[in-house]
Amino acid sequence: MSQTAAHRLQDTGSNRWKALVFISLAQLMVVLDSTIVNIALPSAQHALGISDANKQWVITAYALAFGGLLLFGGRIADLWGRKRTFVVGLTGFALASAIGGAAGNEAMLLSSRAAQGLFGALLAPSALSLLAVTFTDARERAKAFGIFGAIAGGGGAVGLLLGGVLTEYLNWRWTFFVNIPFAVIAALGAYFVIREPEGSRNRSSLDIPGVVLATLGLVSLVYGFTRAETAGWSSASTIGLFVAAGVLLATFALVESRVKAPLLPLRVVGERNRGGTYLSLGLAIIGLFGVFLFLTYYLQVVQGYSAIRTGFAFLPMVVAFVVGSTQIGARLVTRLPARALMAPGFAVAAVAMLLLTRLGVGSSYPGVILPGLVLLGLGMGSAFMPAMSLATQGVQPRDAGVASAMVNTSQQVGGAIGTALLNTIAASATTTYLAAHAAGSAGSASAQRLLQSQSLVHGYTHAIWWAVAIEALASLIALIFVNAPRPGSTMVASSGDTAKDARGAGDEAPLPAAMH
Repeated sequence: MSQTAAHRLQDTGSNRWKALVFISLAQLMVVLDSTIVNIALPSAQHALGISDANKQWVITAYALAFGGLLLFGGRIADLWGRKRTFVVGLTGFALASAIGGAAGNEAMLLSSRAAQGLFGALLAPSALSLLAVTFTDARERAKAFGIFGAIAGGGGAVGLLLGGVLTEYLNWRWTFFVNIPFAVIAALGAYFVIREPEGSRNRSSLDIPGVVLATLGLVSLVYGFTRAETAGWSSASTIGLFVAAGVLLATFALVESRVKAPLLPLRVVGERNRGGTYLSLGLAIIGLFGVFLFLTYYLQVVQGYSAIRTGFAFLPMVVAFVVGSTQIGARLVTRLPARALMAPGFAVAAVAMLLLTRLGVGSSYPGVILPGLVLLGLGMGSAFMPAMSLATQGVQPRDAGVASAMVNTSQQVGGAIGTALLNTIAASATTTYLAAHAAGSAGSASAQRLLQSQSLVHGYTHAIWWAVAIEALASLIALIFVNAPRPGSTMVASSGDTAKDARGAGDEAPLPAAMH
């Protein structure tokens, strides 16, 4: 090899790792934003005079725009190019964050949250697909996805801590302004460092009916779970939203099977490894979000922790998640099949949640909560890394954006289900417990306070039992459906990735399953 060629290869390798820094920074910003605003919500509500009925829209406006537009964002990344979409997403997210931080009224804040969701839907799939097309060597891919997976899984807990610090020591507006330096650094780095492989765009015309049906269907689904949490599962609005979501998404699947250039090619989700990964990952997120929610309530409402102390309480889980993703998952993913990490990882997470069902009103943090959090981080970290890698592995380069969008969609829908379903289960169990024990606490204020705490904890642990079962189901699905061999032993290609499926698409080959 000539000296010039050697320098060029070294340069390319160096740029890949520099690119990972900026891609990871952008991912951290998006993940932080999913929880950082939650802590600041009471302060923002008071400052802007937002009613109790409307305060949920600060969270919901973001969730609907982000969840509803993810598939569209993934397709735009394939069409425009991932680098361009990535930079546009970062720029728009920064501007929306600046408007949110400067908001002088409710409408301005809600509009900025919806805009954050829109640009987040461009940013998240383009970040993951850039990672997928940049790192193809097995060992490099393992390290890159280990770091990315650690950020994707642990960033939410960091958001709780950062939100508490910013709200307490500065004010709620800084939970928006903090995004700006993240976005500027990541955008500049992406512009100068990231080099997208040539010939990987999908220049087919945009599937407008698919965009409309997918967006409306996903918005109806996410909003249905949000409504269930506030209006109840049996309310007409909740049922109507679920019915609408079912009809829209079924029609979407029918349209996608017939159009020449679908928004979501069925070959992406039809291959058993990717389909199994999307499903198991979505289920795992249901349990994870439920535990986040109930432990946050437990620590603050029952134990009286401050927002900052609650954030610090989650840090061991973040550390364990990073260790699980970068030291266990990334080191073993080239030596073992993906399901040998995913199934045990989700099973360990189920055991961690099982430990948390022992919560009582006076449970100690070191004795009960800490072991559960550490095991949860290790299990989820070990499983997330191979899951995120496998979900984008073996796809044709022209489908990388939409395959990445499906990862984010499964997580977003899983989060919406986890928050609504498990919160409803907990509330119902709390009400039942109160009704059954109310007679014994009559007349004493301290007894009533104790009963209130006991009923809350009963509701939390009852819902966590459901999370245990859901996490175990995720482990079982990973074990049954994911049958990809160890990376490097063979190619992982979808059953639909054939010349027949690829006709008219430029004849790009699938991404390699990562070679030694």
